[in-house]
Amino acid sequence: MPDRFDVIVVGAGHNGLVAAAYLARAGRRVLVLESRELVGGCAVTEEIWPGYRVSTASYLSSLMQEKVVRELELERFGYHVDAKDPAFFSPFPDGRYLFMWQDRARTLSEIAKFSKRDADAYPKYEDNLERLAVVVESLLLRTPPNFPPSRAGDFIEYLKLAGRFRGLSRKEIVDLVRIFTLSAADFLDQWFESEELKVTLATDGVIGANGGPRSPGTAYILLHHCMGGVNGHRGLWGFVRGGMGAVSNAIADSARARGATIRINAPVAKILVHEGRVRGVTLQSGEEFEAAVVASNLDPKRTFLKLIDPAELDPVFLDAIRKFRSEGTSLKMNLALSGLPEFRALPGAPGAQHRATMHICPSVDYIEHAWDDAKYGRPSRSPLVEMTIPTTYDPTLAPAGRHIMGIFLQYAPYTLEDTTWDDQRDPYADRILDVIEEYCPNIRSIVLERQTLTPLDLERRFGLTGGNIFHGEMSLDQMFVLRPVAGWARYRTPIRGLYLCGSGAHPGGGVMGAPGHNAAREILKDS
Repeated sequence: MPDRFDVIVVGAGHNGLVAAAYLARAGRRVLVLESRELVGGCAVTEEIWPGYRVSTASYLSSLMQEKVVRELELERFGYHVDAKDPAFFSPFPDGRYLFMWQDRARTLSEIAKFSKRDADAYPKYEDNLERLAVVVESLLLRTPPNFPPSRAGDFIEYLKLAGRFRGLSRKEIVDLVRIFTLSAADFLDQWFESEELKVTLATDGVIGANGGPRSPGTAYILLHHCMGGVNGHRGLWGFVRGGMGAVSNAIADSARARGATIRINAPVAKILVHEGRVRGVTLQSGEEFEAAVVASNLDPKRTFLKLIDPAELDPVFLDAIRKFRSEGTSLKMNLALSGLPEFRALPGAPGAQHRATMHICPSVDYIEHAWDDAKYGRPSRSPLVEMTIPTTYDPTLAPAGRHIMGIFLQYAPYTLEDTTWDDQRDPYADRILDVIEEYCPNIRSIVLERQTLTPLDLERRFGLTGGNIFHGEMSLDQMFVLRPVAGWARYRTPIRGLYLCGSGAHPGGGVMGAPGHNAAREILKDS
């Protein structure tokens, strides 16, 4: 007889682990099945070279929900984040540079080097964005209402939703509506005149997006990355001590402490369905487990198009899932370094610049042109490059005197025109170093090892359909009541007992734990 559990979670990404931990806390017998040799999905730490422990995919933390951290006692299980300070360092071709610090006065002094008017406007911009972020954040741990509404209770849910906007002024309500539809560039143009400040801020609007800074909707992505915080301080991003795998390991240990079973090297081949209701899973090994509830941490396409017999699903729903846009344009590169990069704009190492997120993108037009390449199936010749050096905060991640650099790049489209990523991986990695070398002339002399993860590699290694780091585009038509598709945004699916608990469900991507938290709550309501 197959082993039987109350709930089976498919995939031990951080959201799946969060769901498992909450369900185990509620007394459910929970089994988590992970295909890889370690838990964490994209939030992992891997020793890819001897002595170098690398956050191979996800690399910074901010969005992890404080409620989840507190209730799952993650600090007890080793979760600790060091807030970045400075937050950003942007060098420019003319030799100038811009720092952004935790201390607002220092940041304003930096901005004033480029525009006194922008320095005066920046506090109002930050305060406005924070007011909007507080409202949107209040929706992160909320289950979206039914859409379209069909019952009296649905309309009540929408009235409750509208009540969350009562504290906003008329102007702020207009700003909130506009931020969901504007481009990041248009939004920032309303506030600032300095190209250097605008491009530094605009990067948050395009990270992980299929669009440039002038694409409608990227203003929301900017807002999305401004939510959250570190150690109770809003708006900060930081490095997890021990790498991003420490997040996932803390959640896994919390789940195990409550009785959850987690199995690695256990890829699921099929979700079993009988008469419209889930009944368990079968592994690729042929081993079978039974459960009345299955929660999939996989993206929607992988869940419904790979693991379920299409005959079990309504053709209209299947068509909507097939049309769910899931191709990514992000590339991750990891370097082992013998030293630190020397910037032409600010020589000297170590320096404050090495503790920041370092941007190579001199103007908004530069990023837009990079997106133009990707639209036509070409990796950006001059890409947006975001660099971080976690060893400046946690030297235990590398051998003494050595460093790790993470490079996150826009834009590298999943689908290439007339070539493949297997052919382009190494040549494009060389091009990335060429771009960095324009700003850091010593970069090639300090690179000891490199790993390049194209969108195709992200799909192969982490199971991300199309290499999309958010489990699907975070565009207006694929968010909130429409994520992943209209009518099925409440974590439940057309198959009774089957739930989505990953980033393909509301509120989307990022290491935040909200989809897992929300899905567990709905499962407990139903059982």
